Amino acid sequence: MTEASTDLEPVAKAAGAGDQEAIATLLACIQPKVIRYCRARINSARQGYASADDVAQDVLLAVFTALPSYRDTGGTFLAFVFGIAAHKVADFHRKRQRDRATTTAEIPERTDDGDSPEQAVLQAEMRHMAQELLSTLPDAHQEILVHRVIGEMSSEQVAELLSSTPGAVRVAQHRALAKLRRRLSTRR
Repeated sequence: MTEASTDLEPVAKAAGAGDQEAIATLLACIQPKVIRYCRARINSARQGYASADDVAQDVLLAVFTALPSYRDTGGTFLAFVFGIAAHKVADFHRKRQRDRATTTAEIPERTDDGDSPEQAVLQAEMRHMAQELLSTLPDAHQEILVHRVIGEMSSEQVAELLSSTPGAVRVAQHRALAKLRRRLSTRR
């Protein structure tokens, strides 16, 4: 278990008890992880970051709502959060399948982020290529890589979340990264 996730346990308990400062601290700590997770699981190139950010907001709201009922059952608080996130992302994909509406490109919130237009295009291309490569993997491997790399979770935390063993998570991660390396080398 990582130091960051163990630090969240007492804060989560205090937040569950209604401590407003603990709630603010907890949500501020998990927000970047949830946003990265949602952006990775929702193909932002097609859906736009607004969709992923909306789902992330739904996750944070669901976590906030569930705080009073959160009980430490031997798992980590981050596993609890990413469990909610996985369900919200699945709900998004189910709804998108039903709606089949086309989305328009998102208008950026900020116009000047310090990067040149060329840098912005290169970063967008890299994100698109990474998402495209990730989408070639089986769902289980995608899930493991997203939690390990983007969610910054330990193999123990991912194993708990996916009802697996830490060793199986590490092996699956190794195999997934090897597949990505092979696919990347054939693209060059």
